[in-house]
Amino acid sequence: MNSPQLRNVFILFITCISQLVFADANLGQSADGLTNRDQPNVRPSSQRKNRSLKIIENVPYADTDNPRQQIDLFLPRQQLDDKPLPIVAFIHGGGWRKGSRRSGLNFIGPIVQTGKYIGASIGYRLTDEAIWPAQIHDCKAAIRWLRAHAEKYGADSKKIIVAGTSAGGHLVAMLGTSGGVSSLEGDLGNWSNKSSRVDGVINFFGPSNLTAMGGWHNNPDSPESLLLGGPVQENKDIAKAASPITYVTKDDPPFLTIHGTNDALVPFEQSVELTDSLQKAEVLARLIPIQDGGHGRPHVSELDKRIRLFLENQFDGRHHEISTESIPSPKPSR
Repeated sequence: MNSPQLRNVFILFITCISQLVFADANLGQSADGLTNRDQPNVRPSSQRKNRSLKIIENVPYADTDNPRQQIDLFLPRQQLDDKPLPIVAFIHGGGWRKGSRRSGLNFIGPIVQTGKYIGASIGYRLTDEAIWPAQIHDCKAAIRWLRAHAEKYGADSKKIIVAGTSAGGHLVAMLGTSGGVSSLEGDLGNWSNKSSRVDGVINFFGPSNLTAMGGWHNNPDSPESLLLGGPVQENKDIAKAASPITYVTKDDPPFLTIHGTNDALVPFEQSVELTDSLQKAEVLARLIPIQDGGHGRPHVSELDKRIRLFLENQFDGRHHEISTESIPSPKPSR
């Protein structure tokens, strides 16, 4: 073999090696930005090891292969008794355009570790993929799936509380107020015979009235406009239909709402308006202000205590008095 031929063989060899290395480096990333651990065809219903929790990831709830239409489940390794456990389901925030159900472990983990509850973290389609009402269709399908499979995981299908932050707060509030609204049910999954009603709502600073957000929220590229498929002020009917406050009735479950008084993204008044509307309908609703708090879930023991009391009231038949006194926002550490 002469020198030019050797050179060509060498170049071909280097090219092949480079392509293999490049391909290997990108195996964990899909076109939609999800890693292989999010893909159902790579790790379906995978189980992740945890000392105090049994974590079951990537469980489809809508009879599709869409990785965003999946649930992660969190089961206690040691539960307090043999009775079926209530479910606490978390829905993530991110302006309906980003975020991941993986963030649910931070909220759900400590709750499930008590041995008294089973946890779930629900994914849903974001606005880069689908506009309203796809998001609430997904969440309702997930609740129906949880009810249909409760016995399999040792859960009580009659006891489901949902919790969510920001956009997730909006979606859990929608679940709370729109139980029985057929136009928002959708037809996802194989469990249409199951109810999507929930038994309690923990709403962290979620928008409740999209028509009244005001300011930059009315811009064509705002999260709300992207959710609706067009500017809020040009789609007021859709904005109203996508607002939890629209559907408030006396049949709604108890609400616990937490909101920072200095929230620059979702006005504090949104939670005031929702709580007032619920109370006027004679729904048990409490608003806990985070004094001087911004847009975020504060990690303070007093708030954790009040959430625990709320869960015990709804699930254990307790009658704890839950204070609505404001909680000071934690000062940033230096």
